[in-house]
Amino acid sequence: MSEPYGQLCSVTPEQLARQNIDRNLHAAGWVVQNHAEMNISAGRGVAIREFPLKTGTADYALYVDGKVIGVVEAKPEQHTLTGVEIQSAKYTQGLDPSIPHYAIPIPFAYETTGKVTRFTNNINPAPRSREVFNFHQPEELRRLVDLGAEGQLRARLQAMPELKEGKLWPVQIRAITNLETSLAQNRPRALIQMTMGSGKTFTSISFIYRLIKFAGAKRVLFLVDRNNLGEQTENEYQLYTSPYNNLKFTEEYGVQRLTGNTISSSAKVVITTIQRLYSMLQGEEDFDADREEESAFESSSPLVKEALPVVYNADIPIETFDFIVVDECHRSIYNQWRQVLDYFDAFTIGLTATPTKQTLGFFNGNLVEQYGHEAAVADNVNVGFDVYAIRTQITSEGAKLDKEPGFFVPHRDRRTRATVYKELDEEITYSGEQLDRTVVSKAQIRLVIQTFRDRLFTEIFPHREHVPKTLVFAKNDNHAEDIVKIIREEFGKGNDFCQKITSKTTGKKPKELLAEFRNSYNPRIAVTVDMIATGTDVKPLECLLFMRNINSWAYFEQMKGRGSRVIDADRLRSVTPDACHKTRFVIVDAVGVCDRDKSVSKPLERKPSASMKQILDDVKKGVVHPDITSTLAARLTRIAARQNKAWHEEFDRLTGHQSLGEIAKTLIDSTDPNQVVASTLVKTDDGNIITGNSSDPALGLSAERSELDEATLKRIEEERMRQALKPFHDPKLRELLLRISEQIIDESTPDTLVHAGYDLASQERAQSLISDFQQFIEDNKDEIEAISILCSRSMFSVFHSAA
Repeated sequence: MSEPYGQLCSVTPEQLARQNIDRNLHAAGWVVQNHAEMNISAGRGVAIREFPLKTGTADYALYVDGKVIGVVEAKPEQHTLTGVEIQSAKYTQGLDPSIPHYAIPIPFAYETTGKVTRFTNNINPAPRSREVFNFHQPEELRRLVDLGAEGQLRARLQAMPELKEGKLWPVQIRAITNLETSLAQNRPRALIQMTMGSGKTFTSISFIYRLIKFAGAKRVLFLVDRNNLGEQTENEYQLYTSPYNNLKFTEEYGVQRLTGNTISSSAKVVITTIQRLYSMLQGEEDFDADREEESAFESSSPLVKEALPVVYNADIPIETFDFIVVDECHRSIYNQWRQVLDYFDAFTIGLTATPTKQTLGFFNGNLVEQYGHEAAVADNVNVGFDVYAIRTQITSEGAKLDKEPGFFVPHRDRRTRATVYKELDEEITYSGEQLDRTVVSKAQIRLVIQTFRDRLFTEIFPHREHVPKTLVFAKNDNHAEDIVKIIREEFGKGNDFCQKITSKTTGKKPKELLAEFRNSYNPRIAVTVDMIATGTDVKPLECLLFMRNINSWAYFEQMKGRGSRVIDADRLRSVTPDACHKTRFVIVDAVGVCDRDKSVSKPLERKPSASMKQILDDVKKGVVHPDITSTLAARLTRIAARQNKAWHEEFDRLTGHQSLGEIAKTLIDSTDPNQVVASTLVKTDDGNIITGNSSDPALGLSAERSELDEATLKRIEEERMRQALKPFHDPKLRELLLRISEQIIDESTPDTLVHAGYDLASQERAQSLISDFQQFIEDNKDEIEAISILCSRSMFSVFHSAA
């Protein structure tokens, strides 16, 4: 039987802290012993409790290979730690010289509550404490000691050799120089803002090479938004030639793009997505690569409002990386995924073209370089753009479908695209916003494509004969499918002329299609949802056709950036024979995307409007959250009445004969506070509260809820939700739920052209909302400072509580 609750309360905060500290030391590979029973040969690393020193008694002394290497000062939870550093420093001076040691003062000092830990390396120049997720492993402390004072990373960062400028552009020289200055000052986070096409990847490889070669970086983590950008980055490393010895980067240092969940011991650079890295920290042996194909700009969940928990993993200790480089990732990496960044004892360097206030706050406002689109155009690093607007009546106003007896309207299954013909249940009035989601107007798509075709060689790109490389942004995969079909028909071309390149493309890998789009004559037009929206480099692109609206400023800037790349004339003509030079690109705006106000960032705290696919995608990844659980329950309740008997029978079969209503009730109950307590606790005759199985509401447990440990209650609630969500781990059940969505196809309403032409006002609105990021920081100083304070507060207590 479990211990009575009253007995658990008898543990003092100090004792509880020691229990947590012992557990954390053990997890990091330390053998923990009492002083009276110490055996410094019991393991490579031994932690001795209550170790006497000349200056007092250290809560723990750390031995590695039989010599004292560090001290630990323990404090109860909620105790602030920077004020304890004086006490720790006193202990580092108090070792009897006759005791085997590496140095006096003792090289390393930790202050910890068992939930929050700070670490000071006294070998560093101007030693400064920093927060760490857990203790370093014994092998790492020995490695640091063996490096000596001049070999410490922070010492070497202060003695970097002069930068060989070589082929670097002025902006790249400034970025590298300013970054190295920031690192020499021991600033833990730095942000580089460089507009799309200005050589961020080459810049990052250049400074990473220097950090490895001259600063002695053990290993660098390079995080990308999705897998195809990882492949692109890996290729850049393979092409990079050192200006110091003319060796290829990959000839000199190992570069590993993770395709499995194991880090090579020989890798100096590890390229991966944050999703895979989180999976590895969770101890998963494998990871579905398909989950790395979709950009977080598209897939980031509006339902998840807090960071996912991380626990210590001895196979991937906190010292695995010295530097983390975050390359143009969605802001969720600093929110939902930030605990993965905080896990490692590493400097964090951000690369972005479009920083938000949240991003700037995470990096403590330390913007070491800013280089906007306007400056890049002036330097011939980017090309500018024009906006050509196409407006149709249905795009602007929508239309109405009347219910007519005996008139059958196509209804298309979103998943299978199978079409059935049936009468409308009621009259339908749809807006332009609903196009290609609940209602498809083939006439609207066709009119936009016809107008684009007819004006292409007379107004948009006059005197051309070959269709410029064009990228079309669609709303979803079904919309992309419709667009591809109509483009081929209206241009009178075959399959090669226009290709869909999305995460759902089959037959050829997306990277093969991208290579063809980039380097070959065909395809002339590519239609995408997310695959080419961010990061991907297709320099011959001259035209972007927007058939979807974008609310996020940062995402819109990323999409615009696909067209801004410069390219030499010969290479451009090799794919577009009648193009002389790329001096601009054209945004063809078919939906008013340039007119719509954009949010600089879209806070996760806003009321979510998540699709069923987004909800189920979170569930299949194992995400457990009350918002997801309750939203799914609400959706199930709403759809129950709309499904036929065969559908319900299939649902019951897949869930082990649980009805949709029963499943929904289980989801709702899993988050009900009283149900959570009642299901796990019972009251004994002597008044103690112990764990049990009763769900009897007569126990009055809601009144006693405040007596229980909130962290325990949270773990119980999470487990109940996890169990309630288990049926939806079955892909067949998820497919059944997604099968319910139908699109109505409007074949009867004609569309008319309202306007087509260049739009200077739209072009001005489409210019970067933020042209000076230093001014942006000044204008938003208070909010960025508040975010920075929140980001700097310890989140580790939350993560450790999941252990």
